[in-house]
Amino acid sequence: MKFLKNTLPVILALLALPVAALAQPYPAKPIRLIVGDAPGGSPDTLARILGQKLADSLGQPVVVDNRPGAAGLLAADLAAKAPPDGYTLFMNTTTVWAILPSVKKNLPYDPLKSFVPITRIASASNVLVVNTALPATSVAELVRLAKVSPGKLNYASAGIASPAHLAGEMLNLLADIRMTHVPYKGAGPALLDVIAGTAQLMITSPIAAGAHMTSGRVRALATTGAQRNPGLPALPTIAETIPGYDISQSWGITAPAGTPPAIVKLLHAEIVKALNLPDTRERITGTGAVPVGDTPEEFDAFITAERRRLGDVIGKTGIELTD
Repeated sequence: MKFLKNTLPVILALLALPVAALAQPYPAKPIRLIVGDAPGGSPDTLARILGQKLADSLGQPVVVDNRPGAAGLLAADLAAKAPPDGYTLFMNTTTVWAILPSVKKNLPYDPLKSFVPITRIASASNVLVVNTALPATSVAELVRLAKVSPGKLNYASAGIASPAHLAGEMLNLLADIRMTHVPYKGAGPALLDVIAGTAQLMITSPIAAGAHMTSGRVRALATTGAQRNPGLPALPTIAETIPGYDISQSWGITAPAGTPPAIVKLLHAEIVKALNLPDTRERITGTGAVPVGDTPEEFDAFITAERRRLGDVIGKTGIELTD
């Protein structure tokens, strides 16, 4: 009895060790932020702006893990199947939540159930940029060039079924022209080929194209939203020449389904706090994007609406992502 009396506290303490470990404050180790694009693209730029702020506030490194290819599908699949413990986040995009479900059959994850929305980071109307040697200084002149030489103009994109691909096909459809799609593994490599002249144009986010526009390596003709981009007010919209043209991009943070609500709540609070910092807002708006920081419920409703709207457009363009 004396032995049991002396050893019982020790046994209880040992049994409590796993519980204490589980109760360790979050985060207790680095957080991985998966990005389905190459370095230099819009998701990567936003991930690095936000990642540094989160690392400062959470006290743990936020490691950006670039996984380009298949229009973000590879990255989405990796993120969806990661442990739902708060240590893997995904820079989700318009492509993943609104385009892939309409262009790809039998996705390796459930687009409706595999992710928990945390918050939308930013939105932006895209920008139409062309190689500086192309004799077009307006959308009307570009359309005339395309009509004179059907199929001769190449437009680059970040990959098949990316927003840039959909934007180019919308231009083909609404302007009644035929340009040739050239897909790349990310916006960064695609823009480099537009600069080199391998492709003549690209419709991409101002985040990806901004530095090249400022340096004069590409010429910006127009933006793609229904209204002018507040960050690029001097540029007309494509819709001012081609009525009805309207496409934009959004980016948001999601986590694997099953991530504890307390962690989602904490991450939402920290991300929104980071987005409201003056220097963060300045860096994001300086790219031509608009910071958002909505609630998980608002983000979820936005995803649902965009999936429906762009799905209707995809049905008309015939875009399909095959194995």
